[in-house]
Amino acid sequence: MTIAYQPVRAATSLHLDLRGIRVHALLWGDLQRATRERPLRVLMHGWMDVAASFQFVVDALDADRPVLAADWRGFGGSVTPPVDAYWFPDYVGDLDALLDALSPEVPVDLAGHSMGGNVVMAYAGVRPQRVRRLVNLEGFGLPDTPADAAPERLARWLDELKAPAQLRDYDSAAAVAERLRQTNPRLAPERAAWLATHWAAPDAHGRWRLLADAAHKRINPVPYRAAEAVAMWRRIEAPVLWVEGRDTRIPAGWADRYPRSEFDARLGVVPTLERAVIEDAGHMLHHDQPQALGALMEAFWDRAAP
Repeated sequence: MTIAYQPVRAATSLHLDLRGIRVHALLWGDLQRATRERPLRVLMHGWMDVAASFQFVVDALDADRPVLAADWRGFGGSVTPPVDAYWFPDYVGDLDALLDALSPEVPVDLAGHSMGGNVVMAYAGVRPQRVRRLVNLEGFGLPDTPADAAPERLARWLDELKAPAQLRDYDSAAAVAERLRQTNPRLAPERAAWLATHWAAPDAHGRWRLLADAAHKRINPVPYRAAEAVAMWRRIEAPVLWVEGRDTRIPAGWADRYPRSEFDARLGVVPTLERAVIEDAGHMLHHDQPQALGALMEAFWDRAAP
């Protein structure tokens, strides 16, 4: 039997009423210890993930500064009314409300992974005064959707609405942990065992169900417009650290629909940008190499302003 990971820093659960939903967040440390020079660090997870996913990285960070990670709407412990789709602007709105509640006067150090990386980049472009430094962990954006694809996309969404969205369930936490390791073989067994109990929970019949709304599996009817994302990225004022895993497969998965050269061109509009690569890591680099990633983020956040 695998012994689950033992966190170095214990988290406190917070529940905040924001924009008509109940948002769950994890707080490591004391909010009162945040200062303008060493502000609150906010970590936002990716699609089909949860705030607790950052525990391994938090354990590698300086314990003198508070860290907060929140569950996006429809994930983890954040309670959302039934919806037919999740809209990208709502994630940005939720982040704005979260920072208004927890750090209304002081800009934060912000990081996001994958989908969360895309959200924090957009947020930093539309609310540049709210972000001191920004870390994007493999938030590549998406292939541009041509306008003539919009009718078919909307029709597909309408078709998907006719059947209930479903997510697979599991017979035990161990089965959830095994599923996590199938997706990412680099995830250490003890980390998978710990994460499984935060990624899923047993229902009334003892079946383990993912803490995610199945509506996330539906296609989003709103096309992704690369030009709009680039316009927001261009307005970012905070220094940005882009981090990717050496063995990430995300760009290759899009092939000609979104070549790496196109992403590099998009990222190139960010006014102040650094790039870093984590060795022996894939897309889930915060699981694969949390110590290396934590050290990289810590050094970037603590660097004196230019």
